[in-house]
Amino acid sequence: MAASGNSARSSLIVQLSPTRSAKLSFTVQIVLALFWLAWAGMLILSQKNVNQQNYFYYVFFGLAVIFLGYVVLQNTSVFGVQSYIEVTRQYIVQKFGVFRTKHIIPIPDIKAVHLSPLALRVTLLDESKIYLDLKQVRKKKDLEKIKNKVRDLASEHNFPVTESASYNA
Repeated sequence: MAASGNSARSSLIVQLSPTRSAKLSFTVQIVLALFWLAWAGMLILSQKNVNQQNYFYYVFFGLAVIFLGYVVLQNTSVFGVQSYIEVTRQYIVQKFGVFRTKHIIPIPDIKAVHLSPLALRVTLLDESKIYLDLKQVRKKKDLEKIKNKVRDLASEHNFPVTESASYNA
């Protein structure tokens, strides 16, 4: 997919896999959330006396639903792509999920870029460095698309790109 003069084609968005960096995998988080829901549901249904309602059980159940929603929202694309790297002619954006901030790098502010097998290290004109972790890119093909797009931008905006030796397993 070569970038053409069309601005829609000059933008590259690559979805990230946030579960690879999580301390608990997506499966473990879902199992915990479902267990929490089942336990809270069992507590609500096991009340012997209907007149003696314990509202703590309903709060517990509500929190379980909120946690399940958080896990699904953060780790799946059910509600759209939430974790991504976007490379356009004006900026590079990295976002790691719904509840995290975007990291925006304007292309005119870039002094140099160093490409390594699983990262981009961007040096800005003010000498600050920004590290973009590419370990969460799902496909090797997408990883190459990002690197090729950065190389194209480098030739267009005249900033140097250096590369580490890539490993081939």
